Amino acid sequence: MKLLVVNVNTTASMTAAIADSARSVAAPGTEIVGLTPAVGADSVEGNFESYLAAVAVMSAVVTYDGPFDAVVQAGFGEHGREGLQELLDVPVVDITEAAGHVASLIGHRYSVVTTLDRTVPLIEDRLVLAGLRNRCASVRSSGMTVLQLEEDPKTAVKAIVREAELAVRDDRAEVICLGCGGMAGLDEVVRQATGVPVVDGVTAAVTLAESLVRLGLSTSKVRTYARPHPKRIVGWPLTP
Repeated sequence: MKLLVVNVNTTASMTAAIADSARSVAAPGTEIVGLTPAVGADSVEGNFESYLAAVAVMSAVVTYDGPFDAVVQAGFGEHGREGLQELLDVPVVDITEAAGHVASLIGHRYSVVTTLDRTVPLIEDRLVLAGLRNRCASVRSSGMTVLQLEEDPKTAVKAIVREAELAVRDDRAEVICLGCGGMAGLDEVVRQATGVPVVDGVTAAVTLAESLVRLGLSTSKVRTYARPHPKRIVGWPLTP
């Protein structure tokens, strides 16, 4: 089985970290391929960058040379999953929805701890669209940028842990979801600090994608995610 795990930003080191996290839970025989978009921002923290990333991610996937069995979109609260589902005949799993679904299986209410405050509404909107908002106690901002997760990891971890602790204490969350692909691998330190289960969207998405492949299931093509009607689209795809 081969899974494409696609970063939404253009920072290659973050793609590598996300892919390593994916491999840590992948079943024996599952190959993880990390993809970095050829165009876009080095971090995605707003609507403009998210819509740009959506196009770039779709381009990176459709120009990938070789077969694959499923795709994981590794951006929390980002746009584009629906477009990938139209274009592909294999399962597409977004880490936002994967985290929310898994958290809902192991606790009554969950909270998301993310990066900048401006990303909170984007995540809330994606959870509403996925039907997961009612189980979400809160979406909290750590105040850290995506790039600071790499540049100043000690400060970032402290900020993430602090918000997770507040989510459990004040918002009555029973599960914490890490609200950024760049937070992959931090689940254990947050769990030790809070005493509650912590869901990393990347690892959750990988295991769900594997399960869908094994079950022989993929996106329904009857209506919503039917393939786009053939037509001339100028400048697509973006990557050679």
